[in-house]
Amino acid sequence: MKTDFERIEKAIRYIQENFKSQPELDEVASHIYLSPFHFQKLFKEWAGVSPKKFLQFISIEHAKKMLQDNHTIADATYETGLSGTGRLHDLFISIEGMTPGEYKNGGEHLQLHYSFAETPFGDIMIASTPKGICHISFVDDNREGIDHLKNLFPNAVISQKTDLMQQQALQVFKGDWRNLKDIKLHLKATPFQLKVWEGLLKIPMGRLDSYAGIAGQIQAPNASRAVGTAVAQNPVAFLIPCHRVIKSTGVIGEYHWGSSRKAAMLGWESSKIFGEN
Repeated sequence: MKTDFERIEKAIRYIQENFKSQPELDEVASHIYLSPFHFQKLFKEWAGVSPKKFLQFISIEHAKKMLQDNHTIADATYETGLSGTGRLHDLFISIEGMTPGEYKNGGEHLQLHYSFAETPFGDIMIASTPKGICHISFVDDNREGIDHLKNLFPNAVISQKTDLMQQQALQVFKGDWRNLKDIKLHLKATPFQLKVWEGLLKIPMGRLDSYAGIAGQIQAPNASRAVGTAVAQNPVAFLIPCHRVIKSTGVIGEYHWGSSRKAAMLGWESSKIFGEN
């Protein structure tokens, strides 16, 4: 008798091998001898996303590779098994946060402003597009920060400029989270990453959560490891508070910009809420 993991493994392999035919839920469920309802529930518990979303991820990765290899958008659509370029466009907008053409051109014509600022935890680089904040990172060397930004947006038009969006976002470093909902973000991410980052935004200042807690909150209780990966890939330091996530054991854990900085952030926020001892 197959275990649940073996069933899901078989389903994943089937989707990977047959994504060009864009198999329906019933077809994949039948392949592993489960009802569509049971398969949907089991797959989401193990993979952290629905079978449909997983198929979309597989499809978009294939399309991205084709576009990187200078194939046309029409070719990428056909080879991915999608019914038309409109579907590929919608899929890219949903998963990549940009159109296929923008992806193919590496963010060409995208206007991006960046500036540097001091915070209680060190200097940061903050970047924005006309749609919102797209990047915040702690930097020890400004040149390295700029080079990293150019690698993230290789064909964007990048200029050093402080704008109103950046100024609003920087208020969080003063302990002012009152207008958080007014700060717009422009993020390139998968739906799963966005769901995790939305979960992070719900952790109040001065409070903590665990990877397992976030996984439960986004209704993917078996996806703690995937949640940890998404937390580590957060492109907007502090504003999306990945520093408020610790291990279930109570250990603070690692942080992309240093565990000492993470501890300092948590202490600073705690003092803002509960007062200094």
